Amino acid sequence: MLKYTEDHEWLKQDGDEITVGITAHASEQLGDVVFIELPEVGREVEAGEEIVVIESVKAASDITAPVAGVITAVNEDLPDAPGAVNDDPLAAWFFRIRPTDADLSGFMDEAAYNELIG
Repeated sequence: MLKYTEDHEWLKQDGDEITVGITAHASEQLGDVVFIELPEVGREVEAGEEIVVIESVKAASDITAPVAGVITAVNEDLPDAPGAVNDDPLAAWFFRIRPTDADLSGFMDEAAYNELIG
């Protein structure tokens, strides 16, 4: 079951890790994604810290860590094929994080997110 942030990120908990990507709505708003810079595996991050740079033909944007923790993996295919985010935002995850607190109850479910984006 996915959870969502107000910054248009999706979160999927799998055991003690959370996989993070951007929503289809965010992908549509950005337009064609042309560049992605991912964080280093092993990096400790704080919630709200800017850790991914994403650039499109329309704008540059930062993706923040939704929770504090350690980056355990990155999608190594994305820097060479950033357009995958436009093709399938759910498959084109950005990073996995092992959170210091795995409680995702403060994030939105799909119904609440759909209400947010109207």
